[in-house]
Amino acid sequence: MIKNAIISGFGKFGKKSAPVRDFAEREDGTFTIFVLLGFLVIFATTGMGVDLMNYERDRANLQSTLDRAVLAAADLDQKLPPKEVVASYLEKAGLEGKLVGEPVVIEGLGSRTVSATAETVVKTHFMSFSGVNSLTARAASTAEESVGAVEISLVLDMSGSMDNPSAEAGKTKIEVLRDAAKEFVTLMLSKQDATEVSMSIVPYATQVNAGEDILSKFSNVTSEHSYSHCVNFSSTQFDDPSMDPTSAFQRTAHFDPFRYTNGAEQFPRYPVCPTRVGSEITAVTDDIDVLHNRIDALTAKGNTSIDVGMKWGSAMLDPKFKGIIKSLSTEGAVPVKFDDRPLRYEDDVLKVIIVMTDGKNTTQYMLNSNYRSGNSNVWFNPEYDRGDGKLGEYSVRYSTNPDRWVWMQHTDAAGYYVTATHPFGNPPDENASNEEVGTSVRLTYPELFNLASTWWNAKNNYYWQNNHESNWHYNIRSSVGATTKNTRTSNICGAAKDMGVIVYGIAFEAPDEGLTTIKNCASSDSHVYKVDEFDDPEGISLGDAFVSIASSIKKLRLTQ
Repeated sequence: MIKNAIISGFGKFGKKSAPVRDFAEREDGTFTIFVLLGFLVIFATTGMGVDLMNYERDRANLQSTLDRAVLAAADLDQKLPPKEVVASYLEKAGLEGKLVGEPVVIEGLGSRTVSATAETVVKTHFMSFSGVNSLTARAASTAEESVGAVEISLVLDMSGSMDNPSAEAGKTKIEVLRDAAKEFVTLMLSKQDATEVSMSIVPYATQVNAGEDILSKFSNVTSEHSYSHCVNFSSTQFDDPSMDPTSAFQRTAHFDPFRYTNGAEQFPRYPVCPTRVGSEITAVTDDIDVLHNRIDALTAKGNTSIDVGMKWGSAMLDPKFKGIIKSLSTEGAVPVKFDDRPLRYEDDVLKVIIVMTDGKNTTQYMLNSNYRSGNSNVWFNPEYDRGDGKLGEYSVRYSTNPDRWVWMQHTDAAGYYVTATHPFGNPPDENASNEEVGTSVRLTYPELFNLASTWWNAKNNYYWQNNHESNWHYNIRSSVGATTKNTRTSNICGAAKDMGVIVYGIAFEAPDEGLTTIKNCASSDSHVYKVDEFDDPEGISLGDAFVSIASSIKKLRLTQ
């Protein structure tokens, strides 16, 4: 009964559960479809993920390659054209032909910006089932490298040969130089970013006139005179591009070893240290008018000392000169915005020297130490009337016997030599052959050689000595010859280049020896400009050379 009841009951329940069985059967089918649909969704999602990962991989590779390419192309030391650099990077990475158009290169003064866009097509494997057969990966990149400041020294030849005719009809070399140098100044300072450019002019001949404003700020320069403002250098000082204003320097003696002149007629025309207008250094400015005016004032006289010009040109870029430039800025001689120059070599700065010559290194003269200071045996009476409308007479002491009147040598109005027993125009000696108005004053050696050239002094004041030319012209001086000066030039150029200074050289209708000196000085052969339209009428002009250098500096295609 119990069993039947159970069976009966189950049967009863079974009959009533048929809809449940139907539902169960229907649920089994739905579950299978759901699982199938879920699998398809997972499969599609995974496939799309693979396609997207491939896309991102290729895009990242393209972006990374393009970033490296534009960085290399923007490098200011890069020798190759920037567009070629970008294309080469992509080609080596297997991405040749992926550039969209050409890279855009913007060359600034002390800067270069390179922008490029590239794209690559990534084929899909799973997304193609949905009709998406490919994805386009695009990359864009811009890189800029800039020099925060540019400092330039223009080292310009103003020796006597610059007064010779040039190949340019109707002009002397110095006139051609004035036009070309002024154009360079305008090109460099009238363009975008020119506010970061400072320029100094270092004119040179036998010596470089630093100018009183600059040399007075050196704390240890000898003080034999104040007629001119040059210093002498030893050979070892050309191994160092700097000039420490606290170091000891010997002031160049102010004397004329070249001409036959005296102060009773005219002052020396060719002192080894020039004092004429336009001869002194123009320090650190971006004032176009100031630079143009100083270039216009250049005149041609004297021998050629490329080594001394380069020494000062490099010193004007060396950080040890900063204190002097700061003082000049305080005095208004240098723009205040440049009071921190010269910047350190390791700073964000480009330092450039342009050295120009029309000749070669020639002899440089220095007075021997016995004649640099102290009293001479020459008296001068500036009030003496020579009778030809000119004033001034020299007398020479040639007896030092204290027991009698000092004998002097005089020149009279006719130019003849006469003697008197007293130099001061007083009348105590009745045997005096001429008495004069005014008072003779004993000259120091600096005073004497400020008035009379060494030739004039020897042949007039000391004519009565048998060896007066040797005694008072040749033997009172020493000299540095061309061979030594060529070595010094090479050394100072090398010292500057070792500090990262870029040196451009211009040989303007110069002899072969001068061209060789310039080549040895410049940063490379590509930094040398031979300007000689006499030999090559189709060659470049001096103006062309300066324009090319301006372009080179702005593009900064350097070969350090």
